[in-house]
Amino acid sequence: MAVIESPETLGLKPFHEFDAANETWPRGDRPAAIREAAAEFRARFAIEENRVKAVRTVDIAEAGYPIAYAFGDAVRTANPASRVLAARAGILGPFVNILNRLIVVQYEDFDGDERTFVYEPTVTEGPAEAPFYEYLLSRYGEFLSYKVLAKIYSTVPQALAKAGVSAEQVDFISFDHLHVQDARFVLGTTEPFGDQPSLPPIFPNAKMVIQRKEWDTFASLHPMQWAWYVEDGIKGIPEENVVLVEGDVELGRGLALVATPGHTDGNHSLCINTPDGVWVSSENGVAADNWHPHLSKIPGVRRFAEVFGREVILNANTLEDSIDQYDSMVKEKALADPNRTDPRFLNVFPSSELVDSKTQWPVVPTFHYGGINYGEMTRSA
Repeated sequence: MAVIESPETLGLKPFHEFDAANETWPRGDRPAAIREAAAEFRARFAIEENRVKAVRTVDIAEAGYPIAYAFGDAVRTANPASRVLAARAGILGPFVNILNRLIVVQYEDFDGDERTFVYEPTVTEGPAEAPFYEYLLSRYGEFLSYKVLAKIYSTVPQALAKAGVSAEQVDFISFDHLHVQDARFVLGTTEPFGDQPSLPPIFPNAKMVIQRKEWDTFASLHPMQWAWYVEDGIKGIPEENVVLVEGDVELGRGLALVATPGHTDGNHSLCINTPDGVWVSSENGVAADNWHPHLSKIPGVRRFAEVFGREVILNANTLEDSIDQYDSMVKEKALADPNRTDPRFLNVFPSSELVDSKTQWPVVPTFHYGGINYGEMTRSA
């Protein structure tokens, strides 16, 4: 398995501004250390000469998601229809919908060559294999599951076409973590898949950059992780197409993957420098309200943050390490710039964002990001 061992490997550069902050003890001192390290990193990363060339986001699919996961114990209310669906499923609390988006970034590598990176290329057949959504399918049936709790907008190839790029020109792909992902769809597999002897990749020339701890999770799933991973999701993937990293790494000018453990042990966040400032994307939260609870209009969120003295509210479907996840969300806020539409909110963009829909009232985002669109995409021959 390929591992980033030096700055020269594939042109990626590990960076170390956060190393000391990550080891700060006791833990109560860590958020301040993280903010100081983020300022040091931003001093060289968030400059005009270090911007990506173009960014596009394309809607992939909505999925039902329990409110109790989206905001932990902070939200106590929901609309009646959502409560009925939850009661029928026999699971924790009512539902909202979250929308997964594919993100395409074009940038220059450190040698000056143009590269294309794709983040969150979710193939919708994958989540249906994860035990959590497999269970919902068995309880609701396909009609309710795909017409009420889920909506599909684009396949990955369709999303790439909408963004203006081809699958063949993509150099690197990544996910913030591998919950409900079947990576065999995007990277192919040499082993039997269903009734097929093998499966060709969607991205024939791309390598997946993923944290070693995230990849190693598949070797032995803990009961607290089991419901959210596709058990065979990496089986038979050609090893030469996987790049395992350990910590923070820059892929090129204005594009970095920052280690943000906690939601999963191997979670990392996309960090991009654009004309509208630095954006950070992950699923540590599902709405601006998670990172800005003191501005939230969702019933219960602001009150919960005030009572418990918390700066952020976790997306809490898996609590592999809740304190690490809290600190990771502080890191994301410290890296991001204020949003130009409403500077009270930072550019922390959920990789799966709470849908802004009246049907989910009163659990709707206080501020809705909606997508990112910068520059002109280049489609190579």
